[in-house]
Amino acid sequence: MGMVEQKDEAYMRRALELAHDAAIIGEVPVGALIVKAGTIIAAANNRRELLNDPTAHAELLAIRAAAQKLGSWRLPGTTLYVTLEPCAMCAGAMVLARIERLVYGAADPKSGAVRSLYRLADDQRLNHRLEITAGVLSADCSQLLKEFFEQRRDNK
Repeated sequence: MGMVEQKDEAYMRRALELAHDAAIIGEVPVGALIVKAGTIIAAANNRRELLNDPTAHAELLAIRAAAQKLGSWRLPGTTLYVTLEPCAMCAGAMVLARIERLVYGAADPKSGAVRSLYRLADDQRLNHRLEITAGVLSADCSQLLKEFFEQRRDNK
């Protein structure tokens, strides 16, 4: 395993911790973080239930925090790590924010807009494209989601 792959796995483990924290409070377990020059500049997890906000996905909250920290809506030179393939809203926000690279864990066949249903993050028609690495710790990311939804069904 190369150095990049090791770093990707380490950051994805941190995103998984954030996802686990979301599950504990009843949120869909998705965690995201943004890294620039080897430093985590933003970290977030889903907060839709807590904030009663349909846009409070982990990726959007991390993008907002990174923009505030850097003092710019443009986030060049950053990598966004997220445990689940981003939806259309989040993939679109990444393009708009000029994020350089996306690393995600589990594919989302129901609403994934990076590879599963659409290819928004690297669509040649858009003015910015991200470098994409898919499937990092995908089994761990998928398992956390599977357990969360199984538990939800069992409690009904």
